[in-house]
Parts: sequence; structure tokens; C-alpha cells
Amino acid sequence: MRDKAIAALKIAIGFTGSLARVAKLGRRSGLGQETGPNVLFLFLDGVGLGVDDPTSNPFARAAMPNLRRLLGGHRLLAETAPLTTDRATLLALDACLGVEGAPQSATGQAALLTGRNVPSELGYHYGPKPNPAVAAYLQDGNLFRIVGQSGGRAALLNAYPETYFAAIASGRRLHAAIPLAVTSAGVALKTTADLYAGHALAADFTGQGWRDRLGLADTPLLTPDAAGRRMAALAHDYDFAFFEYWLTDYAGHHQDMAAALGLIEAFDQVLGGLLTAWDDHRAGLILITSDHGNAEDLSIHGHTRNPVPALLIGPTELRERFAASLHDLTNVAPAILAGLKL
Repeated sequence: MRDKAIAALKIAIGFTGSLARVAKLGRRSGLGQETGPNVLFLFLDGVGLGVDDPTSNPFARAAMPNLRRLLGGHRLLAETAPLTTDRATLLALDACLGVEGAPQSATGQAALLTGRNVPSELGYHYGPKPNPAVAAYLQDGNLFRIVGQSGGRAALLNAYPETYFAAIASGRRLHAAIPLAVTSAGVALKTTADLYAGHALAADFTGQGWRDRLGLADTPLLTPDAAGRRMAALAHDYDFAFFEYWLTDYAGHHQDMAAALGLIEAFDQVLGGLLTAWDDHRAGLILITSDHGNAEDLSIHGHTRNPVPALLIGPTELRERFAASLHDLTNVAPAILAGLKL
């Protein structure tokens, strides 16, 4: 009976339909207790794999020693993928999903979090914030909900200031796809108190933005390296941890090379701290990917149709199993559930 349950779960995970079906099957078969290695999903908003042109692609010119070391001396470019090194695997994922036009944030993130081809089912790309149709997909079933319903622990590691919660409560602001998925799963967003207590991270990793833009002068500050180490420590407390770095998409839209270089180089320092603190064999897998291209081509204002990177960091066998099914955005959620053995 148990073998049949496992076989059925594998079939369900391989199907890019509603992940709610996987959750129901997991609860019936009792497999939620057999947790696998934990997964840290580090989401880089608006980052595709671009050409080796330092005049338009900041990834072709930024100083990124930690990433280049991880990639055996290569840069994060279209020509680099696919690549496998001692600690990492880099793949290129289709973000267009068979739909005309440039991919957008709401439908792309919904595809990542649900495993469904949301743009294809709707017939269009949409963003930045979810419309009611996209929101329905996220509320029907997403990674945070499935992990929780299967007995695992999931969290979004970003902290949100009190002004954000007030704007949501007043109706002046709508949740983006990721916080909508989190809250619809019954998982609490982390707050100012969590950030100050060291239980969350600011969107810019260091907390400097909270001082400069929010006027919160007593916000604790971290170096990028320390932020990466904290991210590793926080992720260890969860089966599935997620961090959203949305500033890369903003830099792409502003076509600001200096700002993009600063953000990317800061991210590389965070990555260095994360890699130092992350124990591959004890902790599990780090996944770095995106929803669409943008920051890799500053010659245009909008999103690109470039593939997005899927950078896997962890033990070789785990990376091989995870990478085997990765071709586009819809494959990410099923691969995470399979990796978690949920």
C-alpha cells in the first residue's frame, strides 16, 4: 500500500496542475512526516540570462567574485548555461511559457509558486500585481500552503514595515503575488519587530533602506556578508524558506547601470556569506531563480523574453534530481515538493 502511495505522489508531483491535489494526496498517504532536506528559495526579481555585452548587461561587467567562483570562473550569462560545477548547477528556464509578449511579474510568480502555467491558462501575461484571476490561482494552492498542509514549516524571510500593513488594511495597496501567496496560506508576514529581533531580513539585505527611505534611524544594520549568514541561519529553521530581492527589477526598469551594478555586487557579497554559512549536506538546497528578464538588458525599458537562470547550490545528487525536471517556470514548484519529499 505504501509503495502505491509513493508512486501516486510522484505522478501527482510530476503533473503541473493544481498543487492542492498534491497536498490532499500527501495528507492521505501520511508522507508529510518524511521530510527531506530543506530548501531556500532566493528569488531575484527581473533577472534573465543576457548576452556578454558590458554596455547593456550589468552581469557582464559587475564584480561578482563569489558567484564566479561558484560557476568555475564564469559569469551569469546566457552562454554559461547549462553548467555544472562542484557545488552548483546552472540552467536556463523558459519564462515565456508559450504565450506571446513579454513575461510579467504576477503571472510569472504565480507559475513559480503553483506549478501551473498561469499565463497559458489565462491567455496573457499580467503584472505587476495580481488581478482577481491570478489571485485565484495563488489562493487555490501554492508552495507555502502545500508545505504547511503537509506538516512542514514555511516562511517568507522578508520583513515588512508597519506602513505596509497599514496600506494593505486601508485598501490603498494590494499584495504582490508572493506576499499574497504567503498570507493566503495562513503564514504571517514578518514585521518590524521580527527585523529588529534578527528573525527577518530587510528587502535590501542590510537594512540601510529602512533608515534612508522609511526614516527608521534605529534599524539594525548588517553588512552584506552578515546578511547572507543570517539568511542561512534563518532558513535552517524551516523546511521551505523564501527571500524576495525585488530591487533588481526596479534597477532594470530605471535602466540605471550604476544602480544595477551596486545592487548586483551587494547581492554577490550576500551570496558569499550565505555560501560560507550554508552546510550543503546538513541544510539541503539553495535555489536562485527569477520570474522574467529585465535587469540583464538595460538597453530596453521593459521586461525581456530571455530565459531566466535556475542556479542550484547543494549536494551533487540532490542537484541532479532537482535539475532533471527543470525546463520552465512551471517545473519549479513540483521539483521543490519532490525535493522536500512532501
